[in-house]
Amino acid sequence: MNTTLTLKAIMISLAGLAVLASTLSCNAAEQPGKIKVLLVTGDDVQPVHNWHDVAQALRDTLLSSGKFDVRICEDAGVLDSAATLGRYDLVLLHMYNAKTPTLSDGAKENLASFVKDGKGLVISHLSSASFKEWAEFPKLCGRYWVMGKSGHGPRSVFKARITNTDSPITQGLADFEADDELYAKLQGDAPITVLVEADSDWSKKTEPLAFMVEYGKGRVFHETFGHDAKALTNPTVQKLIQRGCEWAATGKVQ
Repeated sequence: MNTTLTLKAIMISLAGLAVLASTLSCNAAEQPGKIKVLLVTGDDVQPVHNWHDVAQALRDTLLSSGKFDVRICEDAGVLDSAATLGRYDLVLLHMYNAKTPTLSDGAKENLASFVKDGKGLVISHLSSASFKEWAEFPKLCGRYWVMGKSGHGPRSVFKARITNTDSPITQGLADFEADDELYAKLQGDAPITVLVEADSDWSKKTEPLAFMVEYGKGRVFHETFGHDAKALTNPTVQKLIQRGCEWAATGKVQ
């Protein structure tokens, strides 16, 4: 037996399995009838934001509804492939590119076209601060975080108000107490439909915390909750995320 050739064959086989596993981790799920979600994460302001734990909490929140099939991808480079994006109904962006490179031009075009052509995008917490050189991204977000301008007071319990009870996302929901950061002074003037708001002691203004954005034929749901996994244990926040994702992906909530 040629030991060198055998070892080489084993190494090639293992490398092939690693590539296959990596591909499957970001590919669409095989559950027919469910909304296919690509949850893009992998970077944030650490250790303040534990993106790994929050991404898992977001996934669990969606899976608990029984309506979603969620794949987590810890590399925004997945957006480079329009074919891969095409397998999904919704991109849930949960990352701020603090240390990782910004998106390629191709990935930017793919994501914008994905929404513009009729699919859905969800912006979560600090994700709107990403890709600051990309002029189109603020239009996708509706409102966006700008370092040095946007901010929040200490994490605390605050009263969040439902402002639009006619929306399928908020129908039947009542005002609630959130234990989270209250984001304030988000920038932008694109048309948005505010669903949840709260009064900020930091900005001395009423701030939008969850809202809808129309973009081309597609839809964007932007929610600012989720400083940590604990913040996402609130039942109303969970319901907002579930319904917001369903609306962004399909245009309705059933």
